[in-house]
Amino acid sequence: MRKMLLLSLLVALLGTVEAQNSRFQLTSPDLTEGGTIKMEQVANTFGCSGGGVSPELNWTGAPAGTKSFAVNVYDPDAPTGSGFWHWIIFNIPANVNKLAKGAGDPKGSGAPAGSVQSRNDAGMNGYLGPCPPQGDKPHRYIFTVFALKTDKIDIPADASGALVGFNLNANALAKATLTATYGR
Repeated sequence: MRKMLLLSLLVALLGTVEAQNSRFQLTSPDLTEGGTIKMEQVANTFGCSGGGVSPELNWTGAPAGTKSFAVNVYDPDAPTGSGFWHWIIFNIPANVNKLAKGAGDPKGSGAPAGSVQSRNDAGMNGYLGPCPPQGDKPHRYIFTVFALKTDKIDIPADASGALVGFNLNANALAKATLTATYGR
């Protein structure tokens, strides 16, 4: 009987998290789910000649109790054995529900006050657009917004993507994704 009660409680909790995730949505006027990333968002380094501008990102439906947000961009197809973090920004205040186009500028001029842009896998702070190897199949770029139960992730700005990701997942109330591709 006790096991049944615990199992029922677990199923109810998972259903609540799933319901929160289904209401929490990430959209962008610059990206479409499954679409191709525009040259404006492509890197302007490492042999690519894009604009290097981070896309506008908007989110709605954050769950009750959200105290801050974080956004990251991850390429699971990078030929590194561990993927590639293109952008990590956290400690976005709870009253913010969008990142303006260009918010990922390494100088932080367009990022929300109080937010932190951590080091991407190229060793730079800020947004680094896609630039997969020439001739490789198109890579997937997963844009994720996290609704967090804490108002601040207390880690340094030069923290690795893995360390930030550990803290985000440990404090996530919900997350929403948008995946786009780019190849050359």
